[in-house]
Amino acid sequence: MCSKKLEQDHPCLVTEAAESAEVAARLGDEIAARFGPRQEAPLSVVLRDGAGALIGGLNSVTHWRWLYIRHLWVAPPWRGQGLAKNLVQAAEREARAREAIGAYIDTFDAGVAGFYERLGFERIGEIADFPAGGRRIYLSKRFAAGGAAAHAPDAILNSPKIIEP
Repeated sequence: MCSKKLEQDHPCLVTEAAESAEVAARLGDEIAARFGPRQEAPLSVVLRDGAGALIGGLNSVTHWRWLYIRHLWVAPPWRGQGLAKNLVQAAEREARAREAIGAYIDTFDAGVAGFYERLGFERIGEIADFPAGGRRIYLSKRFAAGGAAAHAPDAILNSPKIIEP
C-alpha cells in the first residue's frame, strides 16, 4: 500500500486481482468522446431440434456499426450440413438490419479461419505463439451494399431464432 506522502508527490502502483471497472469506464468515456457511443447490443442465433435441444448457435455483439462474432458452435452430429454457414448468414442479416457495415472474428484454428474466408472474410492479422505453439488469427469482412450478405438463405431446418435480451 502507498503512504499518504507518496500518494501526494508521486503516482503509486498497485496490482489488483480483479479488473478495474473504473479504468474501463474512464477509457470508455474517452473513446466515446472521440468516436461516439458504442451502442453495443448482444445478438445470439440458435438452432434447436424438434425436441428443443440445442444443435448449434452463434453469440455475437454489434457495436460501432460492426458485428463481432464471439462464439460459433454446431453439435458434432450436425456438422457438415451448412448449419454454421447459416448461423453466420443469419447474424450478418440481423447486423445489417442494425446498420452494421461489416463483421470481424478471431480464432485459434486455421481450419476455422478457412471457413470464414470461404464466407468472404479476409485475414487481417495474427499473433504467433498465442496460445503457446499456436496462433490467434484475426479476420474481417465488409458488407456490400445490398449484396449477398443481405439476401442469404434461411437455415436448413427452421429459420434460426434471433434472441436478444
